[in-house]
Amino acid sequence: MATANLISLLRICSSSRSILQGKLVHQKMLSLGLRNDANLCKNLINFYFSCHLYESANLVLQTIEIPFEISLWNGLMAAYTKNFMFVEALELFERLLVCADLVPDSYTYPSVIKACGGSGRVDFGKMVHTHLVKSGFLLDVVVGSSLVGMYAKCNLFKCAQQLFDEIPVRDVACWNAVISCCYQDGRPEKAVEYFEKMRNAGFEPNSVTLTTVIASCARLLDLEKGKEIHKELIRSGYVLDGFVSSSLVDMYAKCGCLDMAKEVFDQITTKNVVAWNSMITGYSLKGNSKSCIELLLRMNDEGTRPTLTTFSIILLACARSVQLQHGKFIHGYITRNYTESDIFITSLLIDLYFKCGIVSSAKNVFKTIPKGNVVSWNAMISGHVTVGNYLEALGIYDSMKEAGVRPDAITFTSVLPACSQLAVLEKGKEIHNSIVENKFEKDKVVMGALLDMYAKCGAVDEALVVFLGLPGRDLLSWTSMISAYGSHGQALEALKLFSEMLRSNVRPDGITFLAVLSACSHAGFVDEGCYYFNQMVTEYGIKPVKEHYSCLVDLLGRSGRLHQAYQILQRNEEIRGDVGLLNTLLSACLLHREYDMGVNIASLLLEEDPDDPSTYIILSNIYASDKNWDQMRKVRLKMKEQGLKKNPGCSWIEINKKIHPFFVEDKLQPRGEIYECLKILKIHMEKSGLYPTLNQTSLSHIFLYLN
Repeated sequence: MATANLISLLRICSSSRSILQGKLVHQKMLSLGLRNDANLCKNLINFYFSCHLYESANLVLQTIEIPFEISLWNGLMAAYTKNFMFVEALELFERLLVCADLVPDSYTYPSVIKACGGSGRVDFGKMVHTHLVKSGFLLDVVVGSSLVGMYAKCNLFKCAQQLFDEIPVRDVACWNAVISCCYQDGRPEKAVEYFEKMRNAGFEPNSVTLTTVIASCARLLDLEKGKEIHKELIRSGYVLDGFVSSSLVDMYAKCGCLDMAKEVFDQITTKNVVAWNSMITGYSLKGNSKSCIELLLRMNDEGTRPTLTTFSIILLACARSVQLQHGKFIHGYITRNYTESDIFITSLLIDLYFKCGIVSSAKNVFKTIPKGNVVSWNAMISGHVTVGNYLEALGIYDSMKEAGVRPDAITFTSVLPACSQLAVLEKGKEIHNSIVENKFEKDKVVMGALLDMYAKCGAVDEALVVFLGLPGRDLLSWTSMISAYGSHGQALEALKLFSEMLRSNVRPDGITFLAVLSACSHAGFVDEGCYYFNQMVTEYGIKPVKEHYSCLVDLLGRSGRLHQAYQILQRNEEIRGDVGLLNTLLSACLLHREYDMGVNIASLLLEEDPDDPSTYIILSNIYASDKNWDQMRKVRLKMKEQGLKKNPGCSWIEINKKIHPFFVEDKLQPRGEIYECLKILKIHMEKSGLYPTLNQTSLSHIFLYLN
């Protein structure tokens, strides 16, 4: 009777966390000689843990004269695990193993396994797994389920799945563990498959199961499967909790079914922040920043405080829709309500301002934040590349290195396109060295960007070395290498590589065919180009877009088959009046002396854009080549009357890893050797008879070619 009363008192002290009264009960236990009573000791351990007196709990076990009751060890171990004291739990288990008269039982192992998972001690977990196999406890459903969960927490998803397939007895927790494993491992289709197996085995899914499988449908964008699960829940009368409802909102939103997402969302009586964020995400994916902000205000009115994730989602919507005013509103809201800045939010703000073309605002945001994190530097580099400020992007990269910030994969994939666009090979090589120093040679995305940079800089040999050393060749890397060959006069190698790609069972897309057609165009392979164009349409079912037609028209134009090219334009309504294609054909008319067709095409172009100086210039040159001087003068006079001038050409040269830009007839370059080099080139070219009357404009474009 005394024992029962003391246990009752200890439980009251535990729930009320009454330390003094609990210690008095402990004192009474000792005075009654009950220090070795297992039930009392277990309750005493729980009391001390509830009051966070962990050392006192440990002393209870140590002061028992003969601690051979396994339930006491289990109680203390469970208490340690429940309070996230995983190291202490494992140390206690090791002490237990050296006690000759004690053997762990099925209640011991779940706590130990949980401690292994919580502390990431997979080595210890595997040792416990061996114990379980030898002792036969792996047949216990709770133990087996715990072990599957441990492997999942340690990110050993294959081990977890293999173990699940081997254990004979499973419970809902075990099914949940393996479904969660597949989802976390990036295999949502496998998660859905296990969910179906679970239902077929007669198990009733719980909230955890449903949340994970619905999230898997969202990741797969499998609206039909998600709807099927939802309908089954309604049919069975399942009461949706906040987690399942939020998952449904997220699934419908990500699958673009906003009406259903809103219907489920409105049915949630108490909306948590996850539900709000899921609904906002749906509108964000559509670029509907206005609806995102309306939900934010409603969220505030209903008493839910937005998180940084909420603002991230809305800022992404503003950037997608290029809604500067909405973005400024969110910027102001964050400034007013949050004192501490978040590096990811500020990076999204920088991205927003760049996408809206407000470079000065992006720079101002960057000035206000600490410069020790690579994320903000990456945002500035990629932002400048986005708006075409390639020199500034390289300058930011250099400043980042000077600030001692270590570049990451995103840094390199952001800065390399700037080198590609400027064709600054030496800078690209410098960045390549940095990639090697920072051990990113195995990163497919980084090496793909490096390959593209070498290709666009004309360094075909270097591009090939990178291509051959890639850890895995995807469609993008094959396309980059084909483009490198094709753009630099090695069309046969490009076509050979394309054939090799097809033999590797890599299916080409429209961009790959564009690279192949471009290679044929540069080399004048007319028949081959037509063959690949037809292959793209008939064998691969790829609908040609403007760029494909441009290559085909250019190819036919270069070979003098102008009437055939013009017929292609006339036959296809979607490209018939395309200015870019007509310009390509107009240049070909001048080259092949098809003056009548050239005049007709120029008339069409001037109807579309009467203020384009380039059309007037080519038309003027056509009349001049045809010795139609009166018409040439009329065209020149019209240009003068309308105040049309050709934009001056800009070029640049890289000297000692520094880029020097200059314009046509630019005399302001401080480095005189640039002009000396131009004069030498002029003399050599005139001697070779290439340009009998070479002017300054032509010379300024030479460097663009050389770079």
